[in-house]
Amino acid sequence: MKKTSNFFDKVYDVVKQIPFGRVTSYGSIAKFLGSPQSSRAVGYAMNASHKNPDIPAHRVVNRIGLLTGKHHFDGSNLMKDLLVNEGVIVKINQVQDFEKIFWDPVEEL
Repeated sequence: MKKTSNFFDKVYDVVKQIPFGRVTSYGSIAKFLGSPQSSRAVGYAMNASHKNPDIPAHRVVNRIGLLTGKHHFDGSNLMKDLLVNEGVIVKINQVQDFEKIFWDPVEEL
């Protein structure tokens, strides 16, 4: 991961590491970055990232697997559709088998 002082860039560096077909949470990214109280700031970073196709923001959900950022994507179902295209099962805007496909940057990076 590159060194940077900008919090959003640090978030993006982590998000780019989330494997295809896996998801992580705002809080897990914040914890990995050494700022566990900054989940909301991670969310702001994700909201600002949607125009950059290199950042798979659709793989970041809340702590119980809800697609809380879906309204920031173009189209009402784009976040869900992107996850489903990666093999993630989503029902009523919640990732199914969340614990099974959860990617924890603290353990993986």
